[in-house]
Amino acid sequence: MRFRHPDGSTVHLAYCTNVHPAETLDGVLAQLRDHCEPVRKRLGRDRLGIGLWLAKDAARALVTDPAALRGLRTELDRRGLEAVTLNGFPHEGFGAEQVKYRVYKPDWADPERLSHTNALARVLAQLLPDDVTEGSISTLPLAWRTAYDDRRAASARTALTTLGERLDALHELTGRSIRIGLEPEPGCIVETTADAIAPLAAIGHDRIGICVDTCHLATSFEDPNTALDALAAARVPVVKSQLSAALHAEHPHLPDVREALATFDEPRFLHQTRTSTSAGLRGTDDLGEALAGHALPDASPWRAHFHVPLHTAPAAPLTSTLPVLRAALARLVGGPHPLTRHLEVETYTWQALPPELRPRARAQLTDGIAAELALARDLLTDLGLKELP
Repeated sequence: MRFRHPDGSTVHLAYCTNVHPAETLDGVLAQLRDHCEPVRKRLGRDRLGIGLWLAKDAARALVTDPAALRGLRTELDRRGLEAVTLNGFPHEGFGAEQVKYRVYKPDWADPERLSHTNALARVLAQLLPDDVTEGSISTLPLAWRTAYDDRRAASARTALTTLGERLDALHELTGRSIRIGLEPEPGCIVETTADAIAPLAAIGHDRIGICVDTCHLATSFEDPNTALDALAAARVPVVKSQLSAALHAEHPHLPDVREALATFDEPRFLHQTRTSTSAGLRGTDDLGEALAGHALPDASPWRAHFHVPLHTAPAAPLTSTLPVLRAALARLVGGPHPLTRHLEVETYTWQALPPELRPRARAQLTDGIAAELALARDLLTDLGLKELP
């Protein structure tokens, strides 16, 4: 979906396909047919933006086979879909029964992360619509915090510097500018937007910036205006923003609140949990750990890294951090000029929701994704952007 900002520029809205498990190119093509095109039709749009997730094997097949890449581009066009952004965070196995810490491998100290991201950039340069010259890719925020020493930090910095050089060369070759955004996430070396400033300044490349995920922003209790003002002051580009909402518990000491939170403690994804105290941010790696005993203070609200559907808040006594998303979006695109032109709804946890909230059929998932996009569309038009055909 495209929107005209009051300054005349185009802002793109997509939904991320990491909600649909697929590791191969055939699986990606099936996604377009079974999920993406139906969402477009449900919204009544001639064109729908998608944020493709291409796992290792799918990316490799595309970058080594020009005919396959042309075929994917043709299939996107045929189904009324377009891709200006990719999710390059998960490398493989995101549809596995247990993902947890695996999603942080390989990290940026591993040569495979550079190889994979470079492949994604080359693919995206060919997938961009004919009238679009800029693409974006979100990626791992350096590494998970453990086993990351000075040697690995130096390796990661070298890899990202090399990537910047390759992105420059790709622009020279294709005329397409592909930018990479480190996506701060709780528990990682770059956990907050503030943590991103020094590493990105050290790299010093205008095609490598930040991806602001509003669920992660909220989970770490970051104020959107403060965070985005600091990034602007440091001249860190916001390459893209993922529109998502975290799980919020206002009174985590209450038994009924803990009981409700426990229904979101599931075995597939990591749900880092945080609380803001007078001594600073406190947290656990997973929701179950927070609920066990006294691992996390419970005198103040808790937030958990669980991407809950945007259009429907969890039942009381829980809620979501949609207000943080609204505030971030107002700052990102509500000013005289947008801070980013690539927005992506990223609720990948539909099948990890408590059983009674999970979609039971493909059509229900289609309805849910379409409803999220409709809400995001309304937020954008309320900010003065005009939806384009």
